[in-house]
Amino acid sequence: MKFSRHTRTAAAVAGAAAFALLAVGCSTGASSAEPASSDNPVTLTVTTFGTMGLDDLYKQYESEHPGITIEATNIDTGGNALTDWKTKQAAGSGLADVQAVEEGWLGQVMAVSDAFTDLGQHGAADIKDRWVSWKMDQATDPEGRVIGYGTDIGPVGLCYNKDLFKEAGLPTDRAEVASLLGGDNSTWADYFETGKKYKEATGKAWYDQSGFVWNSMVNQLPEGYYRADGTLDVEGNAALAERWGELAGGAAAGLSAGQTQWDWGKGKAFVDGSFATFVCPGWMLGVVQGQVEAAGGNADSGWDFADVFPGGATNWGGTFLTVPTQSKHPAEAAELAAWLTDAKAQVAAFQAAGTFPSVTAAQGDPGVTGSNALSKFFNDAPVGEILASRAEGVKAQYKGPNDSVIQEQVFGPATIALDKGTDGTTAWNDALATLKNLDLK
Repeated sequence: MKFSRHTRTAAAVAGAAAFALLAVGCSTGASSAEPASSDNPVTLTVTTFGTMGLDDLYKQYESEHPGITIEATNIDTGGNALTDWKTKQAAGSGLADVQAVEEGWLGQVMAVSDAFTDLGQHGAADIKDRWVSWKMDQATDPEGRVIGYGTDIGPVGLCYNKDLFKEAGLPTDRAEVASLLGGDNSTWADYFETGKKYKEATGKAWYDQSGFVWNSMVNQLPEGYYRADGTLDVEGNAALAERWGELAGGAAAGLSAGQTQWDWGKGKAFVDGSFATFVCPGWMLGVVQGQVEAAGGNADSGWDFADVFPGGATNWGGTFLTVPTQSKHPAEAAELAAWLTDAKAQVAAFQAAGTFPSVTAAQGDPGVTGSNALSKFFNDAPVGEILASRAEGVKAQYKGPNDSVIQEQVFGPATIALDKGTDGTTAWNDALATLKNLDLK
């Protein structure tokens, strides 16, 4: 993911590059003449990004499928992975047999959906009921071709540091924290007002930086940067402007620690009291744990996870495993993608990285709902149950072709400006000017 999932700034989408993506001819990969076996070995390449929790599954697949060897590459962030995909897609070569694609890229991916194998030709109809319905809908192009199998979804709860809450005289029990922020009716006004109380009591910041908060606020809306009909809708969008005003007010009140996205000083900011709350889609829980441990912390560092989120249910991120038509082994690659996204695999991925399953059977599995290493890290929080609760009411938001570009290159600099003291009106107008200069559609 990122601001899309696990994202740093991605390269700008220039008109020529976009044209190249559309213009590249797509050859249909030919599968092996015979099924893979010890006498007919097949090597499958896989490209993922961030922390997807799949690494331990590859050896298991190899052991269960003689003749298959998996060569896996993991790219550090979703933004870098997007750049890698676009470059290789435009070149017409170099993509993996199984390519992870992030939700935030779907607008760009669907513009060249014929560059992906139609998994409907490899049994997608037989397993389509695995997933929550909207996940499969996202992966289906206008012609009805299924271009990806869903891995995780990103329901969002609130990570908070109970030790810092105690220092501020705020409740520390996760149920009481949820009530403090308004429970099922929590609003962003509740969140920012509580942050002001925390700031007054401690002199410290409430959240790490404005970018992640803004991303969550946008994802929560029925429509974000694009209308459902695919038209751009930023300038004059009253819902976006209202939320920007709330975010700007929080920054002006000193509630942001102004951290650099994805760079928390090797985790130091998570253990030194730099901020007390953090927006946490399921996949981010593993990131928090990793950052705390990188800084020498552990489960005693105070982090907990509450079943509440300002403004209600929202989804941030989620990935699909696709098979580019560049693959020479589409049948074998499709089989691997299906295996990596079945219920057992998604339970294993959740236990490894906190990536919440998009497969309904996995969501209720004891391996997700019960105690595990991740929940123990978060003060024995029932992480799986909380994420299942946070997933209720989530509706997939349409992501236009340049959604991730707008998030990163238009509002990325604008949220940084807020954290550096620029007033909300100036930062908003600067963002609109950047949008106009990029001439995005």
